[in-house]
Amino acid sequence: MRYLIKFSYDGTNYSGYQKQPGKNTIEGCLENALYNINNHKVTRIFSSGRTDKGVHALGQTAHFDLNIDITLYKLKCALNSLLPNDIHVISTEIVDKDFHARYLVKEKTYEYKINVGEYSPIDRNYIYQYNKKLNLSKMKKAINKFKGAHDFKAFTSDECKKNSYIRKITKVSMKEQNNIISIRFSGDGFMKYQVRNMVGILIRIGEEKLEPRIIDQIFDDYSMRKSIITAKPEGLSLISVKY
Repeated sequence: MRYLIKFSYDGTNYSGYQKQPGKNTIEGCLENALYNINNHKVTRIFSSGRTDKGVHALGQTAHFDLNIDITLYKLKCALNSLLPNDIHVISTEIVDKDFHARYLVKEKTYEYKINVGEYSPIDRNYIYQYNKKLNLSKMKKAINKFKGAHDFKAFTSDECKKNSYIRKITKVSMKEQNNIISIRFSGDGFMKYQVRNMVGILIRIGEEKLEPRIIDQIFDDYSMRKSIITAKPEGLSLISVKY
């Protein structure tokens, strides 16, 4: 039987989502829990995508196959009893045998939060503590330049090797409330560091070190990527995945 789970996690104490030898990862914890549930048989997990070290998720998804008879409620309870308390399974469902959590994604939404007010030790792992004012008007003008289908190669990691770097961003938003700037991107897919690099260039524009037109220039000229900085991971969360 193939199952789809929706889960959340605090990425602070993990070396990212993807399993890595000798490191504490979200995927590793999930596999260990499923090993105990599935009669000590290794279960491969396929997520909607990976998140970097320190990045969080409110609505990550993954699928896996089990060869045991278990109700959805018991599966959820068993997983949550075996997982550490900074990972939580929100829901479980049965899906078709040809369902794939990564390849069938229609839309993902990420949110990045920036504190432009007083430093908050309580929020430091969840909101980037920039603690200075930014020009929100210029940032709002700039963020709209990301909408649509673009070649985002300049905004990804050098390690990211793809046949195509074209991704479509369908929705963008930015608002400030109580000194917290919330930036959202929705699209058909995001590559390694893409969101953090888009936020990084927006921060530089908000600092008035660059003008909004720099985004058009980066799309037109790959060498202009030297203007990009990568925003810190702790402000980023995967909000939702739609199929």
